Order: sequence, then C-alpha cells, then structure tokens
Amino acid sequence: MATNHKNLSTYDKDTIPNAKDFRFGIVVSEWNHEITEGMFQGAFDALKDCGAINDNIVRWNVPGSFELIYGCKRMQQSYDMLDAVIAIGSVIQGETKHFDYVCEAVAQGIKDLNVQNNIPVIFCVLTDNNRQQAMDRSGGKHGNKGTEAAIAAIKMAQLRKDSKF
Repeated sequence: MATNHKNLSTYDKDTIPNAKDFRFGIVVSEWNHEITEGMFQGAFDALKDCGAINDNIVRWNVPGSFELIYGCKRMQQSYDMLDAVIAIGSVIQGETKHFDYVCEAVAQGIKDLNVQNNIPVIFCVLTDNNRQQAMDRSGGKHGNKGTEAAIAAIKMAQLRKDSKF
C-alpha cells in the first residue's frame, strides 16, 4: 500500500503562497460526519496556517457527497470573489454498486465544474474500502486529506490570480 506508515499531509509553508488575500469556499458533506468534520478541520487549519483570514473562508453543508456538485456549483455562482472551492466528502464501500456510481458521478461532476467555470474546485472526497481507512486519512495515521486539499486550493488560487488577463 502506497500510504503504509506515511503521513501524506505534511507541507513546507515556505513553498506555499500566502493566503491572506484569497477567499475560499468549503462545501462539506454531512454523510460520514465524523470523517468529513475531520477533513474540514484539517482544511481550515491549513488555510489559517498559511495566512487565510476567518472572514475569507465560507462553509456550506450538503447532505451527502453526491450533493457536493450542486453545492460547489451554487457556491461558484454566489460568490464571485472566491478564489477556490474545496469539496469535502467521504464515500465508503458497501455491499452494493451504489459506491461506484456515487464516486464516479462526484469525480466527473467536480471535473466538469473545473472545466466549465473560472473558480477551481478541489476534490477532497475520500473513496475508501472501510471506515478505518477513512479515519486514517481524515486526521489519522496517514494525515488529513483536508490539509492536502487546502494546500492545493491555495496553489490553485495563486495560479488563477497569476493567469488572469
């Protein structure tokens, strides 16, 4: 396993743009709440650590990961001044194909938002085989996917700013 005994969420703050002038949206799935809350906290803490201001971080909740697409789309439309949106969700494998359909739809939907709009949406959706894997990646032994998403959001916000014409 590639993540075996690794915390994948460490970052060198000296290599990350200062986030004080950026505005971020975070859309959080309420499904698997203990996992998504851990990822939200990781994202929020990393944004703050890199200079983001509380008033420049907007959070919306949606019922599940499938609804992240609509939530992110509405956030892009409602907040012209956002520099990046983070979509936080967790889908855990069950006994049916529901897992496959939700994971594929969410990945494709977030990809579509990135292609169709000018505000980047960061994919922070865990797609794990079991609850323990999700816990390990939402603040556990493998770090926090929310932290990684926040760093990606800062970098994409800087790219968006640098590429405006």
